Amino acid sequence: MSQPVHIVGGGLAGSEAAWQIARRGVPVVLHEMRPIRQTEAHATDGLAELVCSNSFRSDDPVSNAVGLLHEEMRRAGSLIMRAADAHRVPAGGALAVDREGFSAAVGAALAAEPLVTLVREEVAGLPPADWGNTVVATGPLTSPALAEAIRAFTGEDSLSFFDAIAPIVTRESIDMSRAWFQSRYDKGDGADYINCALDREQYYAFVEALLAGEKVDFKDWEKDTPYFEGCLPVEVMAERGPDTLAFGPMKPVGLTDPHTGRRPFAVVQLRQDNALGTLYNMVGFQTKLRHGEQTRVFRTIPGLENAVFARLGGLHRNTFINSPRLLDPTLRLKARPDLRFAGQVTGVEGYVESAAMGLIAGRFAAGDALGEALNPPPPTTALGALLNHVTGGADEKTFQPMNVNFGLFPPLDTRTRKGDRKAAMSARALADLAAWLGLAAAA
Repeated sequence: MSQPVHIVGGGLAGSEAAWQIARRGVPVVLHEMRPIRQTEAHATDGLAELVCSNSFRSDDPVSNAVGLLHEEMRRAGSLIMRAADAHRVPAGGALAVDREGFSAAVGAALAAEPLVTLVREEVAGLPPADWGNTVVATGPLTSPALAEAIRAFTGEDSLSFFDAIAPIVTRESIDMSRAWFQSRYDKGDGADYINCALDREQYYAFVEALLAGEKVDFKDWEKDTPYFEGCLPVEVMAERGPDTLAFGPMKPVGLTDPHTGRRPFAVVQLRQDNALGTLYNMVGFQTKLRHGEQTRVFRTIPGLENAVFARLGGLHRNTFINSPRLLDPTLRLKARPDLRFAGQVTGVEGYVESAAMGLIAGRFAAGDALGEALNPPPPTTALGALLNHVTGGADEKTFQPMNVNFGLFPPLDTRTRKGDRKAAMSARALADLAAWLGLAAAA
């Protein structure tokens, strides 16, 4: 038996890394601080707990980069994708999951893996050198002690941003005499979302109430921390102009209100959040309103007048390192190569992207443990494009969290019609991934 690889953090990235390492016959010690020390956002001590949403976004592998990333991870034997597929709930063209079933499946798989040892403890500083091969996958909610140790060692200030959580409503409390089931443009099963329509007067009254609502106060050290643009609180979007929400999460395109036979002026969509269909997530309604204000303001939405909130929205601070400056192409800390980083702490954004970085880091760590050099996935793949971005493709002076997107991929070698480019990039990616996986298997 080789020396175990240590992993700090049992979120999506850490869980995926542990799985990838163990499947290659290398023992793993997975350190998770919950419930010994909780975070501001987690509610359980489960591995791979989903916090902000239950959606993994588009599952289209042909024309959407995150859907392509899903498919690449499936082909690479991802535990996270296996659990997501087993616990998916209706969400049109998106992959959304029952968050409790998903977390339980990940935890059960790792508990059944004899090469994985789970240790419940906080790693309150840099992992000791005698651990050797180590993956730091603590996520955006890294413990303050460890975050400070990383900053002190690297000499770099961690960049940071706020991430807001959307409320969850019980299905039975939604007034279906005013709301209706429909997906935009009838995608998926055509009825994967509950829609609450607002006319012009109701919409502008809602925006006014939203702007007037009492917000959570920032601590002094938080006041200059920027938000991540892809997860703005709904009231911050409203501050950018009264029509912003109507062209954002409340856009009515692709929907027809059966009660009026017309497209509404604005709409609030709710997506199924658990397998039983008893909980629904307010899509795009991340918020920093105080809890009492959330109840008051959101109950002005037609159909939610008597809403029962299973969870109200919240706000927490996310941190990430300046990866292009600090990490080498295999995610190792340049100043201390025994430490690798994975997940959102590297500056990727999104559940799937975080798990993808765990998959890559796990494969690199297993290769090191076995004395087998592993080349990074080709930059033409979604895995490789994301890795390349955080380890050098991005400008270290302006580095910010990034979702996977086709803009990170190298251009095609041949001239392709604009409408066919994404499909061609996806086909190229899967072909190049197959070659990479074949080489990795032969190593």
